[in-house]
Amino acid sequence: MTAANVRKWQPYMPRKIKDSSSQSYPPGTPRPLILPHTEEAGDPYYIGDIYQQSQVRLQLSKPALNNGASLTPYLDHIDRLTDNGWPQLRYLADWMRVTTAPPKLKLLSQEDKTERASRIKVALLAFDAVSVTRHDVSTAEQLASLCPPSSTGSKELVSCLFVVEDLSRDVIETLGSHLDIDPMFFRGHISDYTWYNTRDPWIELPDIDLVSRNRSFCHVRYSSTRYFRDRTSYSLARVEAGGFNVLRRIDRDGNWVAGADIPDSAVGTVRSKMSYWVRPRKAKDSDPVIAVLLLDPSLTEGFPLWGDYNDFSACPSIADAVPPRPPRGSIFENITYQLQNMPAQDVEKITQDPRALFQRPLYVVCAEWQTLLRYSNTRLSQLEWEIEDPNLRHLQEDLSTTLDKIHTWRRRFPIYKTLVSEVLTKVIRRDHFAYASTNSLLLLEQDFEIVLEELNRLHERAERIMAVVTAVMSIEESKKALQQNRSLARLTYLAVTFVPLSFVSSFFSMNEDVTKLGRTFWIYAAVAIPVTLLALVVVRFSDTVVNLSRRFLR
Repeated sequence: MTAANVRKWQPYMPRKIKDSSSQSYPPGTPRPLILPHTEEAGDPYYIGDIYQQSQVRLQLSKPALNNGASLTPYLDHIDRLTDNGWPQLRYLADWMRVTTAPPKLKLLSQEDKTERASRIKVALLAFDAVSVTRHDVSTAEQLASLCPPSSTGSKELVSCLFVVEDLSRDVIETLGSHLDIDPMFFRGHISDYTWYNTRDPWIELPDIDLVSRNRSFCHVRYSSTRYFRDRTSYSLARVEAGGFNVLRRIDRDGNWVAGADIPDSAVGTVRSKMSYWVRPRKAKDSDPVIAVLLLDPSLTEGFPLWGDYNDFSACPSIADAVPPRPPRGSIFENITYQLQNMPAQDVEKITQDPRALFQRPLYVVCAEWQTLLRYSNTRLSQLEWEIEDPNLRHLQEDLSTTLDKIHTWRRRFPIYKTLVSEVLTKVIRRDHFAYASTNSLLLLEQDFEIVLEELNRLHERAERIMAVVTAVMSIEESKKALQQNRSLARLTYLAVTFVPLSFVSSFFSMNEDVTKLGRTFWIYAAVAIPVTLLALVVVRFSDTVVNLSRRFLR
């Protein structure tokens, strides 16, 4: 790929770290771990744009038939839908063939595709009236044997929840075909784009509200934070994200502060998703509630910002034993733990409102937003401090670096506000969901309203800081311009002084008799000095002379 082509697709590339000595990826990074839409990955449209036939579908054939039966019935179903009225499912069909973001096709070997396709990490939580049982699943055969779950023994199942970390072709194929899941559920989870070009085959057009509120699934987008002590750690985290099947990218905020942060340390933000689906059933259906919860993989590189959020239960008393908690940093284990320890009254609500299973995961989402809010407030305070105290910006000549940092937050806050508003309008305040007669998620409405209100305040604060920085920069530029004008004035006086001298000298140089120069010097001085003084007076009081002339002519 030529350098010209790299520049052509620059809008799709993440902003590079402003340090020529660092690299986006450590040397020797395996190609399968490179994220799409980066300079290393190259042109993403080699798989075809939205107006062309999919190159992935042409190049990758589906597995052969097994005794006359298709090995990929769910993918066959998606292909039929793609060709008959649901064109946006084409990207999901390509994703299943590559079993990760389709632009990574040329980076993957056959071994990479096989490993990604068979990757399964699922926890089945079976709820009965008094307890919950967890079954960990790591193979497609085990997953298929549990679909659909059924009551065993004397205990009748109330609900069953499949908690899935990352996605793969085998997970989608098994759950989709056995539970008859709407393909749009998986389509909405696999990518994290916030804007699109007119050629993008990964475009997601929103449903009209009448259609979306009658679907039996929902998506929640949020932003999580991660702390990295140095550039190497941040680069390794990017490589780790490249190993996910779902497309998730770490954005380095670039808000490093001298004297407060460790040199080369960074905080990264990751746009993340949770997706929740419930099997629709009739009002008299006595089968257990079956649901699927899709979660993103958790980064192991770096640290949860500020040590992660607190547990959602009250602290035990001094006389009680402290119960064990899951390891910090794993959202899969954290949410599974929260669901396994649901209060009995919440479990009883599941049959009337299957959204009760999604309440605890939303606790985690709200906690992530609260951490991001606190971090955003910290950075804006530091930016205000930079403006107030010139000693904090002694390494730069002006406030251009501060202005760049504020532009970052001004760009992000509208995105964050959109994500939180979607949770409120499309999830928490949603009236119709499957067969629910109540809404268990309204308990979280006030918490997300607080998050949205705080985002609005931070956005307004960033705008005010921007105005202040612009004003300060204008004042600084005015001071520089005034100083330059004074320098130009000095040059003007110097020029006015020597131009008459030069003129008179040239005038008297017409005399060819050198012996007469002695008398010439006196004449030169007698003429040149008054002329110079006159020129200086004219220049100094030119504005006054012009104004007097205008008045006289009137």
